[in-house]
Amino acid sequence: MAAEREFVSQPLVTEIYTADPSAHVWDDTLYIYPSHDIETDIPMDDTGAHFAMRDYYVLSMTEAGGEVTLSDVVLDVDDVPWAEKQMWAPDAARKGDKYYLYFPAKDYDGIFRIGAAVSDSPTGPFTAEPKPIEGSYSMDPTVYQDTDGEYYMYIGGIWGGQLQRWTTGEYVAEDIYPADDEPAIAPLIAKMSDDMLSFAEEPKEVMLLDTDGTPIKHGDNEKRFFEAAWIHKYDGTYYFSYSTGDTHNIAYATGDNPYGPFTYQGVVLEPVLGWTNHHSIAEFNGQWYVFYHDTQLSGGQTHLRNVKMMPIQHNEDGSIETVNAFAD
Repeated sequence: MAAEREFVSQPLVTEIYTADPSAHVWDDTLYIYPSHDIETDIPMDDTGAHFAMRDYYVLSMTEAGGEVTLSDVVLDVDDVPWAEKQMWAPDAARKGDKYYLYFPAKDYDGIFRIGAAVSDSPTGPFTAEPKPIEGSYSMDPTVYQDTDGEYYMYIGGIWGGQLQRWTTGEYVAEDIYPADDEPAIAPLIAKMSDDMLSFAEEPKEVMLLDTDGTPIKHGDNEKRFFEAAWIHKYDGTYYFSYSTGDTHNIAYATGDNPYGPFTYQGVVLEPVLGWTNHHSIAEFNGQWYVFYHDTQLSGGQTHLRNVKMMPIQHNEDGSIETVNAFAD
C-alpha cells in the first residue's frame, strides 16, 4: 500500500487528482498542464475506458517547493464541439502573445483526435477550435519549440491510444500489431504551421533505434515506445523520452534533429506506484526536473493520480541519471 512506502516527492496539489504533467517555463514561472482524473464506476480494460477525464486545470509556481497555484477549469469537454469524452494527457505552447492548449479526446465515432484551443493567458481559459487538427489521430500530443523557433508536435500511443489501428493509413476498428521480431509501432511527428492550429506536413514516423542501430522491436517491452512522448534539448542533443507502458519505465533515446532517428540510452524514471508512468522534463531556475505522477493520494488506484516533480541530472557524457520515486 502507498502508506507503507516512503516517497521522494509529495503531490503538488491535493485538491483534485492530476496526472500526465506537461511542464513549461515562461517568464520565470513554471506552468504544468496535467490531465484531471475523476472518480468513475467504469471497469478497467486495455482501452483505458476507466480514465474518463473531461476537463483541464493549470498548475503554476515561481519556485520549486513554493506555493502552487491551481487555476479554475480552463477547458471542458462540453466546450469542444467535436469531442465526446476522454480528454487525456494535454500539452501547451506559447507563440507570440498567444498560448495554445493541445489535447486528445474521442470524437463521437470513438476515435481519438487531437484538438487545439487558444488563450491570451497561460492559465486560460482556452477557447477550442471547432474541429480537431486535420490529419491528427491517436493521443498524447506534445509540442516542442526548437531553438530555431520552429514548432513540432509529437503524438501517439498504443493499446488505448489507438495508434495500432492506423497501421494501414486509415482507421480500422481492430488492433493490428507487428510480430515480436518486427520493428515496434513508431510515434509520429509533424511540423506545425505558422498558425499553430494545423500541421505543415503529413505526420511522419519517429524511428527509435536500439543500441546496435537496428529498430527497437515490438516484443522488446523494456524499450519499445508505448505512449507519453516528450522531447527536450540539452547541450545540442535532442532527448526523446517516453513511457514503455506495461513495463512502466520512462525511457529515453537521443538524436541530432527533431525527426530522429533516436538511439535508446536508458531509463530516466523507474516504475512508480500505479500502472501508468507519464512525464515531462524541463529546466526551472537552473535545475532540470522530471515531472511525473503516481497514485499516492488514492492509495494506489491507477485512475486516480497526483502530479509530482523531482530533480534529475545530465552527466558529463550526456547520459541522464536514473531516478526512482521511492526513497526506500
